[in-house]
Amino acid sequence: MNLTCEKLVSETFSPNPSPGQRTRNLNDVLQEFGQHCRLMQDELGKVIIGQQAVIKQIFAAIFTRGHCLLEGVPGLAKTLMVSTIARILDMDFKRIQFTPDLMPSDITGTTVLDEDDKGKRNFRFVQGPVFTNILLADEINRTPPKTQAALLQAMQEREVTVGQTTYQLPDPFFTIATQNPIEQEGTYPLPEAQLDRFMFNIKIDYPTLEEEERILSTTTRGEKAEIRKIMSGKVVSNLQKLVGSIAVSQYIVQYAARLVRATRPKDPTAPKMIQELVDWGAGPRAGQYLIHGGKAIAAMEGRFSVSIDDVQSVAIPVLRHRISTNFQAQAEGMSNEAVIEKLLETIPTPPIEKFV
Repeated sequence: MNLTCEKLVSETFSPNPSPGQRTRNLNDVLQEFGQHCRLMQDELGKVIIGQQAVIKQIFAAIFTRGHCLLEGVPGLAKTLMVSTIARILDMDFKRIQFTPDLMPSDITGTTVLDEDDKGKRNFRFVQGPVFTNILLADEINRTPPKTQAALLQAMQEREVTVGQTTYQLPDPFFTIATQNPIEQEGTYPLPEAQLDRFMFNIKIDYPTLEEEERILSTTTRGEKAEIRKIMSGKVVSNLQKLVGSIAVSQYIVQYAARLVRATRPKDPTAPKMIQELVDWGAGPRAGQYLIHGGKAIAAMEGRFSVSIDDVQSVAIPVLRHRISTNFQAQAEGMSNEAVIEKLLETIPTPPIEKFV
């Protein structure tokens, strides 16, 4: 399967393909991509029970070079989920446990002084755990802003500057951070500039009764599930190009732009609800991620173009950390998610142009 997918992707993006060949291969790759996504979900289902929407959103971020912020109470298998995804994708994985005494050099790496056999001394850079394919930043809000900021350049430019030298990170590179939304004592909330670097803010909820019974049944047998490798880093990089080539009509672009602008209380098009309940809304990066997320959803389902439903399916994880509700919203019991859901019901789709 892995070799087949890699062959199809390489054919699709081979130099100077004929128009007919490119269309045929693109269709083949999309079908293969959909099969691989189902295979990955099946493999992940051996370890993670339920959480299908969460898994789909993480895959969508990975195939669009995005980063994720996972929020959930302890014990919901956030770390296990990320490490298992790394095994399925056959990519290097490292975990950083963020603590109050963690320093930026503990993440990026540091320069040390070495002495060779002849007594000559040289400086050598020792890479930190950020030099990996999938980085799990566990409980990122437990470390001071100085250390949190060490990830900003890595997440945006995918490079690290130490001293006067800039080092490129491996490709592909993803940051998946977790934080506990309950306990706020001794934590440092992420600044808005860093929150905006995360494509999705994904909230992991409790399992259903049936799912919890399955969890208890499967995890208390003492058996360890064998996870197969479905892809590789090279295939993921090529599939990112495939997702980027998914067609997006002007109709979808208009809808994404209207949706994002409607979150800004001072915008003339903002509904009255937004003007009353929101202090500040999302920036243009939110619209970019709405379209990127829609592309990933369409590609994972084997479709050539993005629909309104694709954009709406990623609207909450894209927008929930990019709007700030005020005291009135809190008094009325309106969470960020509730405001976004109401907004999706309020904003109409753009009119479709008719050609005579």
